[in-house]
Amino acid sequence: MEKKALIVVLGLTLILLTVFLNQNVTNSNQSLAIDGTTMGTSYHIKLVTPTKWKTSKKELENLIKLRLDDIDNKMSTYKGASDVAKFNQNSGKSWVPISAETMFVVDNAQKISDFTNGSFDITIGKLVNLWGFGPTINISAIPDAKTITELLNQSGYKKLRLRTNPPALHKNSEMLYIDLSAIAKGYAVDAVAQLLQENSITDFLVEIGGEIVTHGNKGENKPWVIGIEAPETQQRTVRKRLHLPNAAMATSGDYRNYFEENGVRYSHTIDPKTGYPIKHKLASITVISKSCMRADALATAIMVMGPEKGLAFAEANNLAVFMLVKYNNDFIEKQSSTFKTYLAKQTE
Repeated sequence: MEKKALIVVLGLTLILLTVFLNQNVTNSNQSLAIDGTTMGTSYHIKLVTPTKWKTSKKELENLIKLRLDDIDNKMSTYKGASDVAKFNQNSGKSWVPISAETMFVVDNAQKISDFTNGSFDITIGKLVNLWGFGPTINISAIPDAKTITELLNQSGYKKLRLRTNPPALHKNSEMLYIDLSAIAKGYAVDAVAQLLQENSITDFLVEIGGEIVTHGNKGENKPWVIGIEAPETQQRTVRKRLHLPNAAMATSGDYRNYFEENGVRYSHTIDPKTGYPIKHKLASITVISKSCMRADALATAIMVMGPEKGLAFAEANNLAVFMLVKYNNDFIEKQSSTFKTYLAKQTE
């Protein structure tokens, strides 16, 4: 449902992601950078190995790749043998067995749907596809209102049934089609973070497709510093710097993934309640949480809500959020009271 955009910042200066990945962490222990691709995007991991660490970089790279491949093979919409694809291909007449891991993600997605009153909804996959927002924008004409209404009536997270033992899903509507793209990458970040800790690594930054988890520090007790990207289509600049100690962050924006038709701009973020792209002025939303999976999903949900409802929702639920709202040719910053504790000092 969402594409994410942000820039990682390391140390005392604002550094673009591609430059950051070539920087060495100043520390008596060894600094490693691990990069790759997964889920149609890239991942970048920076870590500091502990003294007498016995695992080689190659071994760790393989462990990470295997872990990410396993998640992708279970949760991808585009791989025919995945749990998600098998469910989407099912007619709805029977329960579809899935892995316990996919069930964990789907169950959390449903809970966040309840929490956000349907602003987050993994069952609108056919509407997302109808509007042409898959891995690339692919649309030949604006969908007609009748088709949108038909698919809207056939979707909805309350039409999805879960059975935990043994794990299985059932659809109450034959057209129900799930898409985990707005939560699975966040989950994958959490999974890699857990993998690193299981291998005795406690100082790291993991980023997959714009979703981030940090743990420990980058060396010499210096914190990881993260930059929120300014929502500009033609360039990448950092708008705000954050301290992110042992936390997760997800940023969603519609400023690069959209199409125009007859002078009208159509965002890639689909409102599950209307079936149409959002029309408000919220250009970017950043959410900080203990879980990247949760931050990922909430960023999508608040993007759907818009600036006024989204900020009120964040304040009512003690969520750390930062917004950039389009105003004429500029952007207005809005943030929840909880978010302020993460702001880095401007002198750093």
